[in-house]
Amino acid sequence: MAMSIGERVRTTWDRLSPLPGGKRLFSFGIGQMAPYSGTIGALVEDLRPGYAKVSLRDRRKVRNHLDCVHAIALMNLGEIATGLAVISGMPDGARSILAGLSMEYHKKARGRLVAECTTPVLSTAERSEYLIVGEIRDAGGEIVATATARWLVGPARSATTPAAEESAA
Repeated sequence: MAMSIGERVRTTWDRLSPLPGGKRLFSFGIGQMAPYSGTIGALVEDLRPGYAKVSLRDRRKVRNHLDCVHAIALMNLGEIATGLAVISGMPDGARSILAGLSMEYHKKARGRLVAECTTPVLSTAERSEYLIVGEIRDAGGEIVATATARWLVGPARSATTPAAEESAA
């Protein structure tokens, strides 16, 4: 049987993160799984069930005309942090999808940014929606933005479950 996404993410992190360059390789892989998210070049710093810490270097590629990190780059960082926290805390046999995402911008974001998110570790793959909050801080520790994400978690589609039956659930 194929590994669930949560198990695959946890196993890959555990294998790569201790290695030299392993966090960069893991982060690159996340960007390959979710190509748009990969465009900001975020680095996964820490990951464990129900927790993610992801950083973003301030560089021209993610800046706007106001000489600070672009609002959508911040939103993308918030999505990555909340998503990894949820996925890492899902039980085997579960999957997730983002159902909504909003951001509150508190101040201009400049310099290295760190998004952190803590979620409950899920004990069931039963279909449920979770409201997850992640904070993005600057190098001085000040919150520059807050992401509020609605993640829908449910059972993974099995090879024997017809797609029509699943969409009716």
